[in-house]
Amino acid sequence: MTPGRERQEAERQQHPGREDTTGSSWSEGWYLPAIASPSPNHGPRPAQGPIDLIVLHSISLPPGCYGGDEVRQLFTNTLDFDAHPYYDGIRGIQVSAHFFVRRDGALWQFVSCDRRAWHAGNSAWRGRTNCNDDSIGIELEGLEGELFEPEQYRTLRKLCLAIRDRYPIAHLAGHEDIAPGRKADPGAGFDWHGFERMLGWPSTMFPARIRVAKNIRSAP
Repeated sequence: MTPGRERQEAERQQHPGREDTTGSSWSEGWYLPAIASPSPNHGPRPAQGPIDLIVLHSISLPPGCYGGDEVRQLFTNTLDFDAHPYYDGIRGIQVSAHFFVRRDGALWQFVSCDRRAWHAGNSAWRGRTNCNDDSIGIELEGLEGELFEPEQYRTLRKLCLAIRDRYPIAHLAGHEDIAPGRKADPGAGFDWHGFERMLGWPSTMFPARIRVAKNIRSAP
């Protein structure tokens, strides 16, 4: 945790519920309303590269099990890979996301948004490869194909708006969009059309498939 973040955390613990009066919800890339759990899995971003993409993911460990501490443990390299047979397939993996939104809407942050988290893998979007370089990754606690909770959408909306206030966000996509055929999250259970309405952002910021589906649904 950065010294600035430590001071902010100490202030919040000493005065719980008090609103930020500094005029900023950010400190060195850390979003202060989130619970910080720093991950060692990150690196520098390319010099002068724009951070203009938000990537949405879904994750649960083991798959379909919610409410545990396993996702945080995975992102901080403390997961016991012998604790469940599923973990044999991810043994030793080192990954991270910037944020994790739990089923109840609780928000965790693992990597400063000024740093490069390891969430996208082999990927490409808006004519650029290596989406980790210039994106912010948000994991939703969930399973591909299953629905997400209203509390998650509310937290996600507030977070995306805050990110766009600080960074020049011009695109929002799913992991399935930037790594088609390799990834399928957040999956069909994510309500893209409803979330687009919640954000009120231009439709051009969303994947073309969302716009096409919306046009088909609205056609007479």
